[in-house]
Amino acid sequence: MRSSRILPTAVAAAVAVMTQAAGAADLKLPRPSQKAQLMQTVGLTDVTITYSRPGVKGRVIWGGLVPYDAVWRTGANEATSISFSTDVKVNGQPLKAGTYSLHTLPTATEWTVIFNTIADQWGSYSYNDSADALRIKVKPQPHEFVEWMQFSFPDIAVEKATIALDWEKLRVPFEIQVSTIDHALASARAAMAALAPDDQQTAYRSASFAFQNDVALDEARQWVDKSIAIKETWLNLRLKADMLAKAGKTADAIQFGERAIAKGKTDAPADVVMTMEKQVAEWKAKK
Repeated sequence: MRSSRILPTAVAAAVAVMTQAAGAADLKLPRPSQKAQLMQTVGLTDVTITYSRPGVKGRVIWGGLVPYDAVWRTGANEATSISFSTDVKVNGQPLKAGTYSLHTLPTATEWTVIFNTIADQWGSYSYNDSADALRIKVKPQPHEFVEWMQFSFPDIAVEKATIALDWEKLRVPFEIQVSTIDHALASARAAMAALAPDDQQTAYRSASFAFQNDVALDEARQWVDKSIAIKETWLNLRLKADMLAKAGKTADAIQFGERAIAKGKTDAPADVVMTMEKQVAEWKAKK
């Protein structure tokens, strides 16, 4: 069953064009709405949007070329597709990893963004809401004029990003949330379980990630101690000092900080050594 009126177009003409193309496979001509692909990594999740970019060309877009209350392919030619390499949330709603066709249902005040499991579609002509994986409601926003429709990631963080559709004088944004910290922590735990006897770097990186993100701090302390036991470096000694300082163990932090400085004078950039010396001096002043 289809949930909404499909965008009224010359379906027969589209079928005719595809039929003719099959008989002239070697003929290559540019499309008026050219293909684009946008890939962005958000934390550990790859997001890829593949679409065609129609132009305004002096036309009335919203409520004109793109009618209200009709399912739209969100671009031109094939339906726009979007893929996620991990499970995500879209405006707080869960969506499994995979590739989806991205349809929209515009109105003058609110849009429905649709993620449909049939990824390979020509336009929205064969769109069927029974294959929808997720629908969300979003509010369009005024935006500076954009001639050629485009997708972008205007805001990006470790665990979330905003995806925006911009065309004519309108922006349609929605947010994706990803479980970067959980995925990275699982990766760190697996790496530590299989740690080679001489691999101080993996132990250091795992400890540093956990400490910087304030997660699994007991494990982080064990991991940095493992790194130091394998081989002392100014990096793991400095991390140990920072951990001790955060735990309120200032005297111990000073001790490891001075060891980090001694190592750093032969291995670290001069400005890094100066920063460590300043930090240790501040710890001493607090004693």
